[in-house]
Amino acid sequence: MDINGANPPLLMVHGWGGSHQETWQKSGLEQLVNESGVTVLGVDLLGHGTAEKPHDPASYSDISAPIRKAIGARTTSVDAVGFSLGAIALLDAAMHNPKYFRRLMLVGVGDGLLGPHEPAETARIVSGIDGTANSSDVLARQFGNYANRSGNDPHALRAMLLRPRREPFNEVELKNIKAKIVLVVGDRDFVLPADRLARAFDDCRLIILKNCDHFSTTENFGFIDALLEFFCEH
Repeated sequence: MDINGANPPLLMVHGWGGSHQETWQKSGLEQLVNESGVTVLGVDLLGHGTAEKPHDPASYSDISAPIRKAIGARTTSVDAVGFSLGAIALLDAAMHNPKYFRRLMLVGVGDGLLGPHEPAETARIVSGIDGTANSSDVLARQFGNYANRSGNDPHALRAMLLRPRREPFNEVELKNIKAKIVLVVGDRDFVLPADRLARAFDDCRLIILKNCDHFSTTENFGFIDALLEFFCEH
């Protein structure tokens, strides 16, 4: 793929419990990107938005399939931003073909991607969806609120969490991704730290947003400014 073209399309990938419309369109961010002269490619991950919503966890074993389908048979690379689950899916897509992407912005992910899956943490979030979380567990209850928002299918989102997991990303395979990368995390995000993940890439800049938690990241002005600068002002 040719990675030298100016202002390629920007693929925008939402997080768990979101959708392209809820995360990127309602906030007005897609419009800002379009007004800068960059075309947006939208995608809804399986179980979200306009995509199918199966209730079998096995259906979610290939989380980057919608991304690879959206890119399709393009002969030139794209830029991409992914939040949380969307960032994980983008990395998985880049593992399939490192030349898919010219620039990547990974948002709301940290060093946990380099370690083994923790079933106890998944069970904690699932308890929030099921309404059985401890009343003092604010994080689990926040995830539960997201899953049960209007338009969401909590059974599908539960299945996504319980999907078969791939082996953790490791520094060796991440070095194969030659895209220019920006990693953005709020200073109050539960995914911190993120320094080790940032160092795993050949070309990565870590941005820490002040006074920002996980759930508010995509509407943070610092994030929006960083996105427009990275993808639209060059």
